[in-house]
Amino acid sequence: MFSNTFPLWPTRASTLSGQVDALFIFLLMLCGLVCISIFIAIVVFAIRYRRRPGHRATQIEGSNAVEFTWTTIPAGIFVIIFVWGAYIYFQERTPPKDSMDVYTVAKQWMWKFQHTEGQREINELHVPIGRDVRVIMTSQDVIHSFYVPAFRIKQDVLPGRYTIAWFHATRAGTYHLFCAEYCGTNHSGMIGDVVVMEPAQFQTWLSGGQPMGSLSQQGQGLFQSLGCSTCHRLDTQGRGPNLMGVFGKPVLLEDGRTVTADENYVRESILSPAAKVVSGFKPIMPTFQGIVSEEQLNALVAYVKSLSAQPTGAGQTPTFRGPAGAKADTRQR
Repeated sequence: MFSNTFPLWPTRASTLSGQVDALFIFLLMLCGLVCISIFIAIVVFAIRYRRRPGHRATQIEGSNAVEFTWTTIPAGIFVIIFVWGAYIYFQERTPPKDSMDVYTVAKQWMWKFQHTEGQREINELHVPIGRDVRVIMTSQDVIHSFYVPAFRIKQDVLPGRYTIAWFHATRAGTYHLFCAEYCGTNHSGMIGDVVVMEPAQFQTWLSGGQPMGSLSQQGQGLFQSLGCSTCHRLDTQGRGPNLMGVFGKPVLLEDGRTVTADENYVRESILSPAAKVVSGFKPIMPTFQGIVSEEQLNALVAYVKSLSAQPTGAGQTPTFRGPAGAKADTRQR
């Protein structure tokens, strides 16, 4: 209740906001207590040991008990702060596995969102209450920062890679979205809203837009139009790895390393195919740097992710190929 009534305190609207507030209030109280104690000590010592005729302060010899006390107590407090902060940090950095994904492209000076169902938004993000939402973000130009005070989350958005933030909204309403990293002359205008809706209202909103197909379907169309299926086949005849079921799994590389096929790996495989070549394959895939946009990359990543949920069927061919018929190994080169 305190955070919702105190005028200088943002509304609590997510599951993690209370934990963040508790740690912050603890730090404020601790720092305030230390500050007051030091101030009182200075005043007392200044009066007690002020210069007076015939009065001289005497040296106090060290005490092992005092040394031990003022070493262990602050150390214990710092350990508590570290463990408490680390617990919240790992919670904030570990999205639940069944989260609803929203792909985000930040650019000077706007936020572009696309739901996996295909709905697009600019500077406004609609989400349902009571659902874990994972925001997969990248920047089209410079460093931005996704900041929603009511959710107590802030995550830098970087060019050339994906960063992740997640939240679980607990209160319906409209909440401010800011860019918290100076990104240019119109940085202050890079704002938006997160609209938290009841599940039924959200489904109505979600089905009310123009039918564009899901994000993975759009990615499949791109996958086919780029000709990737000539290399990424479901049999052993492809010149690129089979992408079916590979997302989220460990991938053995030609240099002996093992990496996880996550969003950043898929992205890198499309833009810099020679960076991580899959064991048993040659680095023949051309780069798509400058050929596909950030939004198209999101669609391609969503499509590769969707292959992990699809059964392998005869005659069904996943797709990633380069321009002018050049074969492209998209994710697992």
